[in-house]
Amino acid sequence: MDLGTANTVILHNDKVVIDEPSVVALDSKTGKTLAVGEQARLMHEKTNENIRTVRPLRDGVIADFYAAEQMIRGFIKKVNPHSGGLFSSLRMVVCIPSGSTEVEIRAVRDSAEHVGGREVYMIYEPMAAAIGIGIDVEAPEGNMIVDIGGGTTEIAVISLGGIVANESIRIAGDDFTADIQEYMRRQHNLRIGERTAEQIKLHVGSAMTELDNPPEDYLVRGPNQMTALPMEVPVSYVEISHCLEKSISKVETAVLNALEKTPPELYADIVRNGIYLTGGGALLRGLAQRLTNKINIPFIVPEDPLHAVANGTSVALKHVDKYNFLLR
Repeated sequence: MDLGTANTVILHNDKVVIDEPSVVALDSKTGKTLAVGEQARLMHEKTNENIRTVRPLRDGVIADFYAAEQMIRGFIKKVNPHSGGLFSSLRMVVCIPSGSTEVEIRAVRDSAEHVGGREVYMIYEPMAAAIGIGIDVEAPEGNMIVDIGGGTTEIAVISLGGIVANESIRIAGDDFTADIQEYMRRQHNLRIGERTAEQIKLHVGSAMTELDNPPEDYLVRGPNQMTALPMEVPVSYVEISHCLEKSISKVETAVLNALEKTPPELYADIVRNGIYLTGGGALLRGLAQRLTNKINIPFIVPEDPLHAVANGTSVALKHVDKYNFLLR
């Protein structure tokens, strides 16, 4: 189970059974769950006072304990409708950010146990991503993973089944979205919500001002901030690359920091193997190219970067006894 800030992916018997946004809709008065995942996302920012939609995870960790538990329960119910959201006994592997504190790890473990997890194992996200894209993590050679999720960017150098150097920063997809909202407000006097900003990022998001096959401009509609009259503004990928500049620079700095901490022998392996870019952020146009130009080490985007972490947890679940880096 990849419990992400933006999306939750659950694999059951090697199949992706859930791949939905990490959102839950609750009844404001009773706290009853009304919808989870995609249905709840459709309600997000469009609710009345009787319904509240919650994104229970912020920056890769559980921010709202009750909502997180309701969401996991709702997802498990979807996998097995007859279980009522509870299995009698589950073996689970859940991912956590590599910079998690003891308290944050405990919150994830408790949530998993409350929905019926009998044996709950934790795995660090970059480690899961490495397993998910088919790297032999127990080999005596250095591999570097940069996993850009919704709440955190996880950077880790892996060798011999352990993390040698890691850097976890709270700059990721959500921050890119917030940057776009802020930019539209400042530059175009246009008020937009989180969902519209997300759409802009998908359609014209870019990390470079010059792309080989640029996307067409995206038309954004919304109220003018001063007059509240409707506006239509075309947004180009060049604008978005300027507005994401600050956040992407922070990611670059974090990668360099992790490389600085890397022992020279492993550093040589990384230069030879390249650096793997996973997570939803890997899909941002031009990002791999930009990082390659900046750091002079090739950045490789595997074929399914979104599910790398989830696939890794699925493999780890099969080899629970073999992998000694899983936390109980």
